[in-house]
Amino acid sequence: MILTLTPNPSIDRTIALAGVLARGQVQRVESVTAQGGGKGVNISRASVAAGIPTVAVLPAAKDDPFVIELLTAGIDCKPVLPAGGVRTNLTITEPDGTTTKLNSPGAAVGPQHLEAMATTLLARAATSSWTVLAGSLPAGSPDTFYADLVHRLHDCPSKVAVDTSERPLAALVDALPGSAPDLMKPNGEELASFTGDDPDVLESDPSATAAAARTLVDRGVGAVLATMGPAGAVLVTAEGCWHATPPPTTVVSTVGAGDSSLFGYILGDIRGLPAAERLALAVAYGSAAAALPGTTIPGPDHVLTDLVAVRQLDLTQGIPS
Repeated sequence: MILTLTPNPSIDRTIALAGVLARGQVQRVESVTAQGGGKGVNISRASVAAGIPTVAVLPAAKDDPFVIELLTAGIDCKPVLPAGGVRTNLTITEPDGTTTKLNSPGAAVGPQHLEAMATTLLARAATSSWTVLAGSLPAGSPDTFYADLVHRLHDCPSKVAVDTSERPLAALVDALPGSAPDLMKPNGEELASFTGDDPDVLESDPSATAAAARTLVDRGVGAVLATMGPAGAVLVTAEGCWHATPPPTTVVSTVGAGDSSLFGYILGDIRGLPAAERLALAVAYGSAAAALPGTTIPGPDHVLTDLVAVRQLDLTQGIPS
């Protein structure tokens, strides 16, 4: 079972434009879609599509349409005391796949809201294979919320994955190794935020990305799945480093691609696949998501693992082995 926590869920509204976004002008819209989302929710959606049991913990009223929509989609949802209504995020996609996101902050929380989420999560982590802490934190949260929660989860048999950014990510890194999860999934920009590297380099150079990710593994993180957009992804563990390139993909929307990659890796781990095959499945899932409109999360039928190329990296030489 995959247990997910989405502390700051959202109604994801996607507007698909017929042409290039032009600021200050009236434009034609091809379609508008809306779906309950957030990083953890997206991973739970992928779990349901793949036939893997999942439980999604998030702040919302039990009768909120957001919760009803998730339950209707087959997601076992555990809503906890909310501080306010679920926020709405707006995504604008252009025909070439360019994606613009406008994310609202959500309601400000207090200690009681955070502890309700933590308590509900900890009560179910003992029976989960993976516990995923994902997304931004709502206003009012301490930056250390994820780091503290990872520390509390250390007594649970569940493996722990974290996917976040900005100050919560910095706080998690600062608290290593005591807060070290089994898996982190930064992108190049997020890696660069604490290594000081050029983010453009980390989005294009697999060896540089692997070297940056290695710093996290050296500080206790079990594995780092570093996504690189069109350049694929890098996986670094204590046993080695690998780079995978995606199959040919016509990008429609990048929303949910990183979440899908994270799910693909976890699915591979649940299946007992070796590192290189876990990475291939992660990249195949991320590419499949990018080829789908809006916030559509791929199912197994969309995933083309056989078209993903994986190579092992040798960081002692700086070249692939």
